[in-house]
Amino acid sequence: MRLKLLSPGEMTADQRSTYDESIASKRGSPPPPMMAWLNSPEMARHATRLGAILRYDTSFPAKLSEIAILVTARHWTAHYEWYAHKRLALAGGMEPAIIEAIRQRRSPTFDDPKARIIYDLAKSLHEGHGVAQGLYDEAVSVIGERGIVEIIGLCGYYTMVSMTLNTFEFDLPDGEVSELA
Repeated sequence: MRLKLLSPGEMTADQRSTYDESIASKRGSPPPPMMAWLNSPEMARHATRLGAILRYDTSFPAKLSEIAILVTARHWTAHYEWYAHKRLALAGGMEPAIIEAIRQRRSPTFDDPKARIIYDLAKSLHEGHGVAQGLYDEAVSVIGERGIVEIIGLCGYYTMVSMTLNTFEFDLPDGEVSELA
């Protein structure tokens, strides 16, 4: 870890306010990247709020939103992010074979057209830096414009999370080994 993470007793009033807000949220604890973001308390406050919306309040259940998050974690080879969201994806009902295919950078086989379109959008955003018209049109018909906006939000937010975790070299919990190479 490149950055000393502050304990609550070491925080300024602004930092502590953001920290306390995260504990009172649906998460119940501060997300790890927020502990780095506290070096910019106002950014941490807004980023953490955005993360909570994207994690808990999109139009997608975890089984679907975690596809975009795992594609993002894999794209950035974000070890901690992969570790955390693989568990959440499994808990949300994602099939292990889909997770493994994403880990191996292979296209998974999806039975659900929403799952496939989310995967295709996330891959296109990360690898193609945009979305071709045909994919866009299909996405509108399958998940709607709100869904497209939310997938963009998930990919963008979790890109920031992945960059934070990678830059500050967040360690996996004791005894955990990264699955990403």
